[in-house]
Amino acid sequence: MSVLEVESKEGSSVPLQVRDEVERLYNLRMPEDFYQFWDFCRRLNPENPQDALQQVLGLRLVGPFDVLSGKHKLCKSSKTNFHLHWRHFYDPPEFQTILQGSTVTQHHMGYYRDSPDALPVFIGENEARLGCTITHQGENLFTAVLLFLSRKKQESEGKYDKEDLERLEAALKTEAERLGLCLEQKTKAMKLRDKKVVCKTFHGAGIVVPVDKNNVGYRELPHSNAELKMICRAISEAEDDDERMKAFAPIQELITFIQFANDECDYGMGYELGIDLFCFGSQYFYKVINQLLQMAYSLLKRGLFGEILESHLAHRSYDDLDQLTTV
Repeated sequence: MSVLEVESKEGSSVPLQVRDEVERLYNLRMPEDFYQFWDFCRRLNPENPQDALQQVLGLRLVGPFDVLSGKHKLCKSSKTNFHLHWRHFYDPPEFQTILQGSTVTQHHMGYYRDSPDALPVFIGENEARLGCTITHQGENLFTAVLLFLSRKKQESEGKYDKEDLERLEAALKTEAERLGLCLEQKTKAMKLRDKKVVCKTFHGAGIVVPVDKNNVGYRELPHSNAELKMICRAISEAEDDDERMKAFAPIQELITFIQFANDECDYGMGYELGIDLFCFGSQYFYKVINQLLQMAYSLLKRGLFGEILESHLAHRSYDDLDQLTTV
C-alpha cells in the first residue's frame, strides 16, 4: 500500500491529493460515499471504473468522477468551467451531476446541496428532456443506484439480464452494509430537512432558508404554483413584445413585493420566485432570474451558487454537456 493510500481517509483508497483536486476544481466538498463508490466501481471494472455500471444499468460515472479518472488532464482547454460540466438544462445551482443515464431523456443523478458550504443533503434524479422535476433517491450513491436497479428489475422483461441485475444488487448491498451506509430512500436526516423546506418550488426538491422564531426569513408568494405557471405561459407564448410586456405586469409586481421582503430579511421569497422562473425554462426570464437569484444567494451567503447560475444562464443548453470533450 502506498503512502498516499495510507494518508487517505478511512473507507476509501482515493489519495488525498486527488480529493483536493476534485474539491479545488468544483469549490465543493464531496461526501465520503462519492469516493467509496469510486472504489466499488474500480473493483467491478479496474480498466474503466466509469463504465462499470454501463452494461447492466446503462449508467455512467461522470462529472467529478472525470477528475478521479484523470480525464480532465487530457482536455485541450485550460479554461474548463467544471460547474458547467454535465450541467443539464434544468439543473439548478444546488445540483451537481455525477451519474448519466439515458441520452434520450437525458436522465441523470446528482448531489443536491442547500448551501455550497455544506455537504449534499440527498441524491436527486432528473430527466431534462421531460422537465424540471427532481426526485429524491436517498442520501448516498449506493442507495440511489439500488433504487434505480430495482426499477430496472421490474421493467426488465428481457431487456436487462436478470442474473446480472441480481449480482450487482447483491454486491451493492454487501458493500453498503460493510461501509455502514443507510439504504433507506428517506433517512432520518432527510426527514429533518423536509421540516426545514419552506416551499417545494417547481422542481419539487424544495428550498431551505434560515427562519427565526418570529418566522423571519421567508414569506409566501401571493400566487400558487399553478397560477404562477399560467403567468409564465402568458409571457412565453405572447404573440409580440407589446403583449409580452403587458403579461410581465404580475412578475413586476412580485419583484416589488420581493424588494420589501428583502428589506425585512425574508430572503426566501425572491429565492423561490427565481428558482421557479429558472425551472420554467423560458429565455424571456433569464435576466429576471439572474437578478433575483444573485440577490438571494448574496443575502443568504451562498455566493458560489450565484457564480454557477451566471455561467449556466450564459451557456444554457440541452447539448454539449461534456466540457472535457477533446475534439
